[in-house]
Amino acid sequence: MEYPKFYDEVEHIVLQDDLSKFLGASEEGIIDLSYLDIVKMAGHSCATVAGAYLMALKGLQTLYGTDLPKRGKIKVELRASLSDGNTGVVAQVLSNITGATADTGFVGIDASFNRRGLLFFGTAIESNLRLTRLDTNRSVEVSYMPGRVVNSGEIMQSAVGPGATEESKKSFPHRWQEMVHSIFENADKVIDLICI
Repeated sequence: MEYPKFYDEVEHIVLQDDLSKFLGASEEGIIDLSYLDIVKMAGHSCATVAGAYLMALKGLQTLYGTDLPKRGKIKVELRASLSDGNTGVVAQVLSNITGATADTGFVGIDASFNRRGLLFFGTAIESNLRLTRLDTNRSVEVSYMPGRVVNSGEIMQSAVGPGATEESKKSFPHRWQEMVHSIFENADKVIDLICI
């Protein structure tokens, strides 16, 4: 698969997953996720997918510090309802990273490894996302504001809007991914964190 090379520069999210260890899927249950992995799961790369990845990366770093986050032991709460805009895309990315699901995930084995009831929508929070460690109940709220550095709507309109030209349509994929690259390069500008 050929893809933009900046994907390889994006910091990986590394977690420890007891279910993966129990079932022998990975040594010691270590899960190493790259942005490319998430792009493959989502089927595309955009400001929404990049933002969900960055919210998870920065939020988990804040919650766990130098310790490995515990996949399947993290509650995920979104302010938006499931039917709002691209909330479903964000939720899928966060679910793939944290293991958290609403009611469609793994039910567990003998009361262990349950992944259901960990993902919530329409939560009364000010930020876009709240992540909570189930072992300590410590939380972090994360907001994502890509408009501080990019204008995805303007780029999209250059390809599908009434003023789109053959040249702008042809250059669109490259310009779209350059926009995503800008988001990662400016991660500290587009992500705000509040510890609770």
